[in-house]
Amino acid sequence: MAACLQLNAKPFSPLLSPNPVSTGTRKLGRISCSAASPSKRHTITLLPGDGIGPEVISVARNVLNLAASIEGIEFKYQEVPVGGAALDLTGVPLPEETLLAAKQSDAVLLGAIGGYKWDKNEKHLKPETGLLKLREGLKVFANLRPATVLPQLVDASTLKREVAEGVDLMVVRELTGGIYFGKPRGFGTNENGEEIGFNTEVYAAYEIDRIARVAFETARKRKGKLCSVDKANVLEASMFWRKRIMAIALEYPDVELSHMYVDNAAMQLVRDPKQFDTIVTNNIFGDILSDEASMITGSIGMLPSASLGESGPGLFEPIHGSAPDIAGQDKANPLATILSAAMLLKYGLGEEKAAKRIEAAVLDTLNKGFRTGDIYSAGTKLVGCKEMGEEVLKSVDSLVPSSV
Repeated sequence: MAACLQLNAKPFSPLLSPNPVSTGTRKLGRISCSAASPSKRHTITLLPGDGIGPEVISVARNVLNLAASIEGIEFKYQEVPVGGAALDLTGVPLPEETLLAAKQSDAVLLGAIGGYKWDKNEKHLKPETGLLKLREGLKVFANLRPATVLPQLVDASTLKREVAEGVDLMVVRELTGGIYFGKPRGFGTNENGEEIGFNTEVYAAYEIDRIARVAFETARKRKGKLCSVDKANVLEASMFWRKRIMAIALEYPDVELSHMYVDNAAMQLVRDPKQFDTIVTNNIFGDILSDEASMITGSIGMLPSASLGESGPGLFEPIHGSAPDIAGQDKANPLATILSAAMLLKYGLGEEKAAKRIEAAVLDTLNKGFRTGDIYSAGTKLVGCKEMGEEVLKSVDSLVPSSV
């Protein structure tokens, strides 16, 4: 099944709802006996990557397996290297075999990429180059990054409760164009003989139009408000961006469109984040603003993402980095990866019931007071990556999601 964008699909609803479940009586040890025989089969490519990536992917895989066994789904996994791990094994950050495996699967789940070990590599040998080439190779141009402040974690936000409480926004980021991919790029010498580095911010009309339609459809199925973020007071590429966004807006008269310069948007996200519902922006601005939005929720370790194209498998990954400082110490928060697995089920495979089961399990685990270090506060129980995963597994088994 291709994880393509369906503009007439079900709404891009908030990933988590505070009260989506009722409790059941299933016992964890009974899963293999009571689960239905698999009636649906999917192939998932796992890309553990670097740093904490292997740890969080291992936990997410266990959660996927349990949810699948309950819902009558069978997964076939292909685990292949990418990023620094691939560099160490093959000498390149994205081996051809890895890209081929990803393309031939129904969905791709990525852990994290990068680390200090490879920081001094030439650009084409940096782990991050592998991620950019993976996105380009899969042709996933629309990156959906939800940022929802859960009631259980409102006090984990660095913002005041009255500012953070109730925040629920979606950043729709263009992913395969702009300054990260634009040409010309490189190094050279200017007319004064000085060394220079240069990049190009460039967008074609079709690139803006397609991400605009995704954003308008997303906004239409949320609260009907879309804010397009650019720098049209300075950059010609942003002026063109705004022109195309306004042209596509004529197709969506029911969606309230506003525009905001990126510097103001960065300020408004911390001043009054509840003013936003859906944000659409280019590659580099979306990269920065979605990371900023993540901290409103309390931790970057809580936020998943989905990257989708017009056809082929989608790419699902937590938005956090590889965190090499805590890699291998059982300190990582696996919830963003678990929730990315839920997005994989929902948007990539159309398995809504299994997705809701996982989302519900994450909420239940938080309700019980379990916290990794990044979201810990007084009165909660500090756990590591593995134990957090075990608690989510218990909740996956015991909770019955509401009907789809």
